[in-house]
Amino acid sequence: MGIATIDLSGLENDLRIQVKGEVRFDAGSRALYATDGSQYRQVPIGIVIPRDEEDVISAVSTCHLYGAPILLRGGGTSLAGQGCNVAVVIDMSKYMHKIIELDPELRIARVQPGIILDHLRNAAEKYHLTFGPDPATHDRCTLGGMIGNDSCGVHSVMAGKTVDNIEELDILTYDGLRMRVGKTSDEELARIIGAGGRRGEIYARLKALRDRYAAEIRRRYPHIPRRVSGYNLDQLLPENGFHVARALVGSESTCAIVLEATTRLVASPPARALLVLGYADAYAAADHVPELLEYKPIGLEGMDRGLVNDMLRKGLHPNDVSLLPSGNGWLLVEFGGESTEEASDKAHKLMEALKHKENAPAMKLCEHSEDAAKIWQVRESGLAATAFVPGKKTTWPGWEDAAVPPEHLGNYLRDFYKLIKKHGYECDFYGHFGQGCVHTRIDFDFETIQGVNNYRSFVEEAADIVINYGGSLSGEHGDGQSRAELLPKMFGTELIEAFREFKSIWDPDWKLNPGKVVNAYRLDENLRTGPHYNPQHVQTHFKFPDDEGSFARATLRCVGVGKCRRTEGGTMCPSFMVTREEADTTRGRAHLLFEMLQGNPIGHGWRDKHVKEALDLCLACKGCKGDCPVNVDVATYKAEFLSHYYAGRLRPLTGYSMGLIYWWARMASRMPDLVNYITQTPPLSEIVKRLGGFAPERKIPRFAPQTFKQWFKRRDVVFDPARPRVLLWPDTFNNYFHPETAMAAVEVLEAAGFQVIVPEQALCCGRPLYDYGFLEQAEKLLNQVLVSLRPVIEAGIPVVGLEPSCVSVFRDELKNLLPDNEDAKRLSQQTFLLSEFLESQAENYQPPKLARKAIVHGHCHHKAIMKMHDEEAILHKLGLDYHVPDSGCCGMAGAFGFEQDHYDVSLKVGERALLPAVRQAEKDTIIIADGFSCREQIAQTTDRQALHLAQVLQMALHESDKPAVIYPEIRYQRQPAPTTNLRLPLIAAALGTTGAAIAGALLLLKRLRGRKRYP
Repeated sequence: MGIATIDLSGLENDLRIQVKGEVRFDAGSRALYATDGSQYRQVPIGIVIPRDEEDVISAVSTCHLYGAPILLRGGGTSLAGQGCNVAVVIDMSKYMHKIIELDPELRIARVQPGIILDHLRNAAEKYHLTFGPDPATHDRCTLGGMIGNDSCGVHSVMAGKTVDNIEELDILTYDGLRMRVGKTSDEELARIIGAGGRRGEIYARLKALRDRYAAEIRRRYPHIPRRVSGYNLDQLLPENGFHVARALVGSESTCAIVLEATTRLVASPPARALLVLGYADAYAAADHVPELLEYKPIGLEGMDRGLVNDMLRKGLHPNDVSLLPSGNGWLLVEFGGESTEEASDKAHKLMEALKHKENAPAMKLCEHSEDAAKIWQVRESGLAATAFVPGKKTTWPGWEDAAVPPEHLGNYLRDFYKLIKKHGYECDFYGHFGQGCVHTRIDFDFETIQGVNNYRSFVEEAADIVINYGGSLSGEHGDGQSRAELLPKMFGTELIEAFREFKSIWDPDWKLNPGKVVNAYRLDENLRTGPHYNPQHVQTHFKFPDDEGSFARATLRCVGVGKCRRTEGGTMCPSFMVTREEADTTRGRAHLLFEMLQGNPIGHGWRDKHVKEALDLCLACKGCKGDCPVNVDVATYKAEFLSHYYAGRLRPLTGYSMGLIYWWARMASRMPDLVNYITQTPPLSEIVKRLGGFAPERKIPRFAPQTFKQWFKRRDVVFDPARPRVLLWPDTFNNYFHPETAMAAVEVLEAAGFQVIVPEQALCCGRPLYDYGFLEQAEKLLNQVLVSLRPVIEAGIPVVGLEPSCVSVFRDELKNLLPDNEDAKRLSQQTFLLSEFLESQAENYQPPKLARKAIVHGHCHHKAIMKMHDEEAILHKLGLDYHVPDSGCCGMAGAFGFEQDHYDVSLKVGERALLPAVRQAEKDTIIIADGFSCREQIAQTTDRQALHLAQVLQMALHESDKPAVIYPEIRYQRQPAPTTNLRLPLIAAALGTTGAAIAGALLLLKRLRGRKRYP
């Protein structure tokens, strides 16, 4: 299966000529696609991203000419290794994702293979139809990938597997034959064979294969709901209509390339009712599955106590878990109906029957759709809950989806758990209990020879148990490399020969995804880690306490589930949502950093340009820290990488103009009028923007004529020892640019009964420094904060911050840079956002009512680190009629949106949801955004001004339509020109100031440049 004989440069050159889309053979692109969601790693030859089916045909023709193997890829979430190979990867997901036709009367849809499942389902729901199979990855998996793996999901109980929902496929073979395949009558079959040619040959050989192996197929194929292992040769049987399209489903791109699919759509019950049953343990829950199936649920899922405990240990959905009834094993039974009453009646009928049984389960019927959604979120977080659990070993796929007859599920689980203990492993159970399919991640040791040998022994014994129960080695995720070697145990040698023949009929050159399903790689080779795993040891600024203090462990954290590939919903990854590039996902960036430490194909370590390019469009929004199932934190990884990449080098201009904003702001506060004149008046403002690396379309924020701290120092306030003290953190943005926000916060806190204090020293958390890798300087600033605030920290005085990104520094980066510093731990615990403080620390806080409508945009760091629960609780207490659009990131993201190279992406991110929602809002609707950058994005791209929560609370205090102190409505109005006799002196001063700024930047640069040198 080597590629040594392929002319790779010729292949790449001809692909570039023949393909309109993107052709990428560089080391970075190859590294991006080296792994999927499994434990395997194989670096591909190159990547082709076709724009249309003609591109696919051209790419396949060129690969055939050079004898290059091909791998088709969709969402890249495969868990058995079928999504990585030493081949030319054709990624269908970026461009080929259209619905060609949707016919609600015929209940079919014609789609391209790169379409995301939820996009098809959302379109079909307009007609109360759906594509039935819905795996947990439904918001990012592609239909092409589902066809390749024969995916299933929660509602396969209602609609079957993917194979049951495919009517026709438009396919292409490796040798260039394109044809449409589907169900074939005897007459049509005879006609096709009689016509001869390559198509006639394929059908003739398929018919011969069917006739020769029909008896063995009927005898050896398990008759269970979730048989996914092996090729679907049963679909060629006469009783199944010689359905060639369905025979190709589940073939994992080893036989043919799908250009288009015609899918079946089924009725989607408009109303749902979820009944949750609690049992003594998961085994007892599994024992009761057959009787529950008699009541015809549309979904029947299970999970055990271990899963819930791990979820709580990770802090995942603690409030949602509390909705579960008592027990140690649970079944989620969903009913559908034309109305809520009909669905609920079905649930009540089951409840009535169960309550009269001995050892009746605890029962909870979710009366509200919100509660049901929370329970489903718990179930869909199964992988997240079992990966990277604090205090536990790393878990992996490898035996995560075996299926048995539902009536034997309880006993199978008991035997399986005994095997788990025999081999010294731990695991949790969850999955599709209604169809006998159980998911689990197991703490396999893939890094030692002994551990790998134990893994092999375990899966061989596990296969025997499954087969003894009449089950399937795979019940959802396919065979790939994880289970293909074990297929002879399940099917016998005769059917394995049939599989080889089936593969040869379609792909006589054996070039489509070779080494998967048949003639497969061993299950213990090509491991992502393996006994050979020896990543480079690197010294880092961040200490990565949650990853054993190891950057290498941190880069292993990504499990490849691809939640970062969503195109809507949540925060991560904002850049991917507009580019649809794998390099712009959390997964892609984490994988590149992992590959960087392997040294091949990424070969230049901290200096590698491919890693730098992939991190370039990371907005450091920390959406991944909150949204990623395993909390991959690319913002931190980016800061760490840049600190080494730029060591001894010049950073971009914005690194000095915006990264050092704390120091520039302090200087500007001494002469704000002059600085504002320079930054706001053309042509001086254009010169400043060019010197500072700003996008010319952006406006430089105006400095306030008086800082917050200056205002606070001049206040005539008598200290009241009876009032509890709270320190208001004067961050750079609300001190120098938006002091009215901090002034409002003082009024709100004092009205709530607190004595507000402000640090006398000039302090900064260093937030802007992280975006440019100034980590040594950031750590110095944090140490300065700890020294200056030590009396406050020791006294336990709460610290309230207004800028979410600054609060997140104290809650996150501080602990990562200084994990052993006790003051750092204390400060992290006693720092709050204003909403958090008022909700959790201010006893019985109740603001005045404010009868207004509002749109609320949550800052990314707020959503990722602190969450929005307290913010929404305060807004609810205010009585606001508010809406929180699913807007993700605003696109400004600190300095990102100001930078010339990022301006276009910044706008596209903002225009996804936030900015249109703001523009469409009624003029008396309050726009609430706590982040400085979020308010800037809104102000610079709409005709609206956003307010901080502090200002809204102040507005309520004054019972007025406007807060007592508010920023001018037209913030970017050009200042009046000075009188004639002042113009020349001012211009001279401006030019002098600009020169001084440049000189100052150079001096700072000299001080900030590191001493490290890299080869």
